Order: sequence, then C-alpha cells, then structure tokens
Amino acid sequence: MFYVFSDDGIVILHPVDCEIQRHLKPTEKIFTSYEEICPQEEGDATQPCQWASAVNVRHRYIYVAQPALSRVLVVDVQAQKVLQSIGVDPLPAKLSYDKSHDQVWVLSWGDVYKSQPSLQVITEASTGQGQHLIRTPFTGVDDFFIPPTNLIINHNRFGFIFNKSVPAVHKVDLETLMPLKTIGLQRHRCLPQALAHTHLGGYFFVQCRQDRAPAAAPQLLIDSVTDSVVGPNGDVTGTPHTSPDGRFVVSTAATSPQLHVQEVTLQGEIRTLYDLKISQGISDVAFQRSFTHSNQYYVYATLETEPDLLFLELSTGSTGVLKNFKEPPLGPAQSWGGPRRIVRDSGLFGQYLLMPARESLFLINGRQHTLQCEVSGVKRGTTVVWVGEV
Repeated sequence: MFYVFSDDGIVILHPVDCEIQRHLKPTEKIFTSYEEICPQEEGDATQPCQWASAVNVRHRYIYVAQPALSRVLVVDVQAQKVLQSIGVDPLPAKLSYDKSHDQVWVLSWGDVYKSQPSLQVITEASTGQGQHLIRTPFTGVDDFFIPPTNLIINHNRFGFIFNKSVPAVHKVDLETLMPLKTIGLQRHRCLPQALAHTHLGGYFFVQCRQDRAPAAAPQLLIDSVTDSVVGPNGDVTGTPHTSPDGRFVVSTAATSPQLHVQEVTLQGEIRTLYDLKISQGISDVAFQRSFTHSNQYYVYATLETEPDLLFLELSTGSTGVLKNFKEPPLGPAQSWGGPRRIVRDSGLFGQYLLMPARESLFLINGRQHTLQCEVSGVKRGTTVVWVGEV
C-alpha cells in the first residue's frame, strides 16, 4: 500500500487496482489521546492538514511529522489507525529511521528561520508504544545522514551530521548518540549539503553547497574506513543518489541540466558511465529493479519545470519519457525542504511508482513503463510512504 498524507488527511492506496482502501479524515481521533488527526480551528471548517516527513518502521508503523503542531504521529499499519502522537521540539521537518538501533531521528527547526535546530531520537520505534524521546547534545544541526541498510549491509554503527555553513561533517555513534570524529572539508572549501553512501569501496559522496559561485562545486569523496577525504569526485556536481545495490550513483540538481551516472565496481573503482543533458533539471529520483535483466536498475526522474517523468536504464543509458502528468502540488512540501515534484517507489522488488499532482495521484507501472491510473480528489499528497509485507 501507498500511504499518502494530504490536505484532507491520510489516504491508503492499493496500486494494483488503483483503489483507495481507507481514508482517515482530519477529524478522525488519535487512538490513545482522542485528539483529532488534524485539529480544526474554531470557525474554520477547511483547515488543511500539514505534513513534512514520514518514515516506514519495519512495515508495522509509519512515523509522520506534523511541523505546525510540533508532534510526530504514529500510524499503525495493520489496524490502519493513528495510534498516538509524540510531542517534539517546534517545527519537526525531517525524520529518518535507523533500523539497526530501532530509532527514529527527528530534526526540528525551532522556527521558520531554522535558527534553533535540534535533533531528538525516538527509541524502540517498532514497539509502537512506550517509546522514549532522547535529546541529543548536538547544536546548530542543519541536516543529518544515516546510511540506509540493504540486502548486504544490515547494520550501521555510524551516522553523520552537518551544518551547511561549516566545512565539515561530524561522525556520530548511533548507539550512544555521541560525537566520534570531525572530518574537515576546509581544504576543499566544501560546505556539505547532502550525502550518499555505497558499501562498494566504502565511499561517501558529499554534495558541496553552491554559494554565489558561478559554477557548482564538484562532489567530494570520503573513505568510510579511514574517515579521510579522497578528493573531488571528478567534475561531478549535484545531489548524489545511490541505487539499492550500491552499484550506481546518479547525481542530479533542480538547477542543472546535467544528469551524471557513475558505476562503482566490485573492486571499489568509480567510473563515469555517461552524462545526460536534461534541459529542465531534475526534481526527484526513484530507483527500480529491471524486470528483464538481473542486477540491473532503472532510475525514474521527475523534471523540475515539466510535468513529465524520465526513465533511464542505468547500464545502457537508454531513456524514455512519460508525459503530461499535470502540475505538481503547490506549497508546503518545499517549505519543509522537499523537492518540487516527488516520485516514490514501491520497495526493493515493487513495480509501482507514485507521483502526486495538485489534486490527484498518478500511479505508474514500472514493469511496463506505462501510466497505471490517475486517482483524483487527493489534494497536495506530498508526503508518501510505501508499506510492504511485514
């Protein structure tokens, strides 16, 4: 199922038959506290729900941030109900699930200027109740990165936090939540903006912030074994995204026409496969396994200024475009740092993708590279989580 968090509550969508299985309205009650999912202000019957980030916790629960209400809701997947709300620091904007330690990391901005950011951790997340909220000692955190687990790497010991105005990334012990090491990036004048990781060769790819410079700064490579900077990643710029098997690195930017595709060999060598010119820039990407060739992947990319979806077979570079998906939702996804047009996959072996438009949802059949259907009447469904089998 896709769980779509929209203006009008939570929509649970089955992709095969394009049916809305359940719609949790804004006035539905939270099971443990009896508050409304999206409290309505007096006299204003049409107060839209506001959502930021959401994470899947072992296909049992979804944790979703409500920034304006300074809380995180816990959705019970089996019961299809909102189980509880957890009060957190003001304006929670980003959640990430650390599967290795069963905890959800919550980055709150404090205010709309991000002047008082804080990082909190919800422990024992998969129990769905009796969790603890721990405040971490880190100040001035702009963003953080917890490497995802995959079929090969099922345990992570370390996370990384960074401040976009300091040329460094800070390595953190995920179990003790204590800082371990600072990896300085001053020599390369790199202010980190985003990270990606591949277990092949053990590299971190660091996107450097583009500050008033006419050309974007190249990415940096960090060796995860020695925690040292290897140097620039050639002339590759943009936000790095690694395929689930760690073999392909796709780098894109909303403001750049370049789409870089690199391959990491089993020996840990990085080589450029090709650079594509995409006239509009890329908003968001999702990976999907090839259904015809083993160990191959497609990447699906939404365009920043056109309602189209590009798909690309990574090993060959052959491309196609699905067109006319209507305009993207307006408003607050960008307010909380999300891309303008999102695309979400349906898990490691799934064949469906979801793209929200302003007042509908588009489901794409990736196996056939075709539009499956459009589900209308869902307004601004910009926060989406896929939940598979437990």
